[in-house]
Amino acid sequence: MTDNTPRARRQKRVALPAVIAGGASALLLAFSMTPTFSALSAEITNSINTAGTGTLVMQETGPNSSGNTVTCTTDGGGTATCASINKFGAGMAMKPGATVSIPITIKNAGSLPASTFTVKANPCEDQVQTTATVSGTGTNLCDLYSVKIVKSGTPATTVQDTITLTNFNTATATTPVSIGAVAAGASVDLTLTVTLSTSASAANQGRYVSQPIIWTFQA
Repeated sequence: MTDNTPRARRQKRVALPAVIAGGASALLLAFSMTPTFSALSAEITNSINTAGTGTLVMQETGPNSSGNTVTCTTDGGGTATCASINKFGAGMAMKPGATVSIPITIKNAGSLPASTFTVKANPCEDQVQTTATVSGTGTNLCDLYSVKIVKSGTPATTVQDTITLTNFNTATATTPVSIGAVAAGASVDLTLTVTLSTSASAANQGRYVSQPIIWTFQA
């Protein structure tokens, strides 16, 4: 009888790798045919995200030379030149010792609060009135006129105590006078009082002073 044991063993050795290879191929095929399932997820989309700039707008209201109430408002560039509200009252016939008081209102008409509100004066000029029949030769009128600024309230607050127009410019040229913060939509009532000194003489007649005043908001 022929012994087939070695052949059987050789067949087993050959068959085993084939079986393993076939099983691996079948497994890969099975994975390739298996559907893919995604993981759980959650998502939020912020569809509206906006940001914008606020506004800082100064609005001044007061009487013009005719006594009518007028308003000046800063433009998109944040500035305005207001020639209609004369803070010194446009009194061209004042005598020594005379006083004129002008009430004005400064409003923050923007959407931003003003963290500071200040006032300063530019240089004062002493000039000859073109309509005067007689004009003196004195050129010291800026030293003879004084101004005082008071903030209304209970009690009222002196923003700028009595000071000559010459010194008003000198004192505020580099350090404006602080009036305080102004909330958006809020208003500040002020009164400017200008007085001609009793020291004025005939040399000052027929002349006038001119001085720009600058009000400033800072956010």
